[in-house]
Amino acid sequence: MIAQKLTRRAALASAAAVSFLSNALGARAQSIISQSPDAQAYQFNVGSFKVTTLLVGTRTVENPHSIFGTNVSARTFEDVSSDAMIPADKSQFFFTPTLVDTGSAVVLFDTGLTGPSITNALAAASYTPQQVTHVVLTHMHGDHIGGLMTDGTPTFANASYITGQTEFDFWATSENDRFDRVVKPLAPKMSFIKDQDIVVPGVTSLASFGHTPGHMGYRVESDGQQLVLIADLANHYVWSLAYPDWEVRFDMDKPQAAASRRAVLGMLAADKIPFVGYHMPFPALGYVAPRDGGFQYVPHSYQMLLT
Repeated sequence: MIAQKLTRRAALASAAAVSFLSNALGARAQSIISQSPDAQAYQFNVGSFKVTTLLVGTRTVENPHSIFGTNVSARTFEDVSSDAMIPADKSQFFFTPTLVDTGSAVVLFDTGLTGPSITNALAAASYTPQQVTHVVLTHMHGDHIGGLMTDGTPTFANASYITGQTEFDFWATSENDRFDRVVKPLAPKMSFIKDQDIVVPGVTSLASFGHTPGHMGYRVESDGQQLVLIADLANHYVWSLAYPDWEVRFDMDKPQAAASRRAVLGMLAADKIPFVGYHMPFPALGYVAPRDGGFQYVPHSYQMLLT
């Protein structure tokens, strides 16, 4: 039996659960906690792949109704929050890249806020930046690309880079300073993909446009087991996932983002596939259950473990 230390952040995820979908992957588990309060790692298996979620930071945000549910009334927002037993006047944001070790490739999905923060989180999982063979960018928002560079040099010196062609083309003509500083210099080492392309064997792209023009999720498959990385498809487990038609300020095409949420979340619920959400409460791992008019987030408890 592997002992786990329950931190305050991990407790946030567990406290939300009233049920779970059991035996999804039938493995054993381990949580790895670093010395830094904002650098944590959680490891589990998807078939023969080792998957690690990496907490690179968390912060409290005031007035979440200015971000989530901008198309619903303040009373509706407050009532939904009360029913979910969360405050309506603040939200806790989590930032969680994911590492997939297939045995032949070490693939990092998104790079977090800064070079030091992603390096510290990797160290919590006993990895170094030099071990990363592929860096996959789900989209180009700053909290996903911020760790690409450390003091002006590439953080992942040995990696190749992969991102959606549509996403890259949009930002390349947007005159965005951060993109120009940290992404453009890496373009010569980048491969550009579209929906349903293979990143490495066992990892396939999954279009989920709307949050940004070329936002992508990724399906991970090994030995008959699956996991979907949804990135920023849904940025809150109640105000976005549970109510997929609620508009989110950060979504660039709000109708398309809502349609993508319904399609992908519906698939996850129907097929009982676990997922990692970049902004879900750490360890950012859970399931989607159907609910009248929407969905319900079911946080991971002990279904997915490390062998």
